[in-house]
Amino acid sequence: MIFTYNKEYVGDVLMIIVADGKDDEVMDERRDNVCRIAIKETGQVVGWNIFDVSGILPNLQSGGQVELAKAEFDLIAKAVKDAGFDDELVYDDEEKFVIGRVLELVPHPDSDHLNIAQVEIDNGNSLQIVAGAPNIEQGQLVVVAKPGAMMPDGSMIWPGELRGVESFGMLCSARELQLPNAPQVRGILVLENGQAQVGEKFQPKKHWQQ
Repeated sequence: MIFTYNKEYVGDVLMIIVADGKDDEVMDERRDNVCRIAIKETGQVVGWNIFDVSGILPNLQSGGQVELAKAEFDLIAKAVKDAGFDDELVYDDEEKFVIGRVLELVPHPDSDHLNIAQVEIDNGNSLQIVAGAPNIEQGQLVVVAKPGAMMPDGSMIWPGELRGVESFGMLCSARELQLPNAPQVRGILVLENGQAQVGEKFQPKKHWQQ
């Protein structure tokens, strides 16, 4: 679940992204200051708009993607209920940018530049990620954008397929993370052993020292 708030350019609206709408036609239903956005064909909810949100969260800071504490989220969930919607909003505090380790790496069967990586992310869990970085190698510590992550440029990371192979995230470059003085070349950000632990949140001030 992603929260974005940009009062200057969008207005006093908290936008909540909960699923990938793909290119499907969507429909919206507004009740009071709450608008539910769903895929027209299936009814799957993909987002919410909360209008005049400063009346609910007066200390909400504008500036793009924002994080809500549990108490703030509960107020938003209550506003949805009070507007008459039956949907249950579930709090998601899972880190979306984490340190991972490339456990396995095999060539993509239908590409001469893509690889299929099995990447450990935490507690023995792993994600399959199709990557085209020329510098990827087995054993590397890398930055993983998990499904549901929003990149600094506003693009979203969702499960998908690349040439018929499922991919569940992205291995990030310093440039894609918009880190200061990032090399303007292709290639993922690789961390040194001992610089980070698998599963921990990626923190630019800690993990990027250019």
